[in-house]
Amino acid sequence: MSEPIIITKALTKVYGKKVAVDHLTMSVEEGEIFGLLGPNGAGKTTTLLMLLGLTVPTSGTATVCGYDVVKNSRDVRKVVGALPEFAGLYEDMTARENLLYIAALNGIPKRSAEERIMALLETVDLVSESDTKVGKFSRGMRQRLGIAQALIKDPRVLLLDEPTIGVDPRGTKEIRELILRLNRERKLTVITSSHLLYEVQQFCTRVGIMRQGKMVAMDTIDNLSKNISEKEGMRLEIKVDRMPPELKMDIEGIPGVVSVDLISDRIFVQMVRDVSGEVSKSITRHGCNILLMRSNEHPLEEIFMKYYGE
Repeated sequence: MSEPIIITKALTKVYGKKVAVDHLTMSVEEGEIFGLLGPNGAGKTTTLLMLLGLTVPTSGTATVCGYDVVKNSRDVRKVVGALPEFAGLYEDMTARENLLYIAALNGIPKRSAEERIMALLETVDLVSESDTKVGKFSRGMRQRLGIAQALIKDPRVLLLDEPTIGVDPRGTKEIRELILRLNRERKLTVITSSHLLYEVQQFCTRVGIMRQGKMVAMDTIDNLSKNISEKEGMRLEIKVDRMPPELKMDIEGIPGVVSVDLISDRIFVQMVRDVSGEVSKSITRHGCNILLMRSNEHPLEEIFMKYYGE
């Protein structure tokens, strides 16, 4: 089994008396889309800056593609592309001119840069705007151009800091689809930081939840949800065609049922173990038809608040 493409061990960054990142230990496998979650000030941006080799850790270690972020910071920046929260674009230059400038900074010869730039503009769906000045771009278009900038050196890892913040729903969808396509077609490993929980839930393989510089939880969303269910029990949602008044009391009498709530045509059952079979029998015994039955998973918002509040 190959080594993870990103590894941190007790990674720490202190600014004066403030601990921005506190003994962060994590790993990201090649080809993953990893979501770094937390509110402003949780340490997400500082973590990305250390992984990019632009901020020196106070202590601990981190490697990206096998390169130490301190000892081999130049090598790290060759294999990592990054999009900061606000892409560094020149508004009086066109999209193509911005990319040409970045290509020159990365030492890419102009002829090969031209070919690469047209391919990148096609990748981020900005070919038709290649000669439009960036000052006329929407926030979503700027972010897609920023991603093209990050890809100019053909990196193995892409670090995105709040890529959809301030972007309208259509632009957000375009950026999400772009990230998924880059991951699928180029096998890019992606770390994206965000406080937009719903958005992260749409495309991340795993998530890490940061609080005050510490990683308080890290796993797939499904596993984090299951962990809460194991601690707090399971929930069952049932839609029925009728609601006899005695049904609630009957279900409450089933061993393993903690509580029953009736809302409109739905029954919500909190259980310490799976007694969905007994609940189903009780409903049919009262002459009701079950139109829907499902075990509710905990949404990412609930997972976040659970771990952030502990």
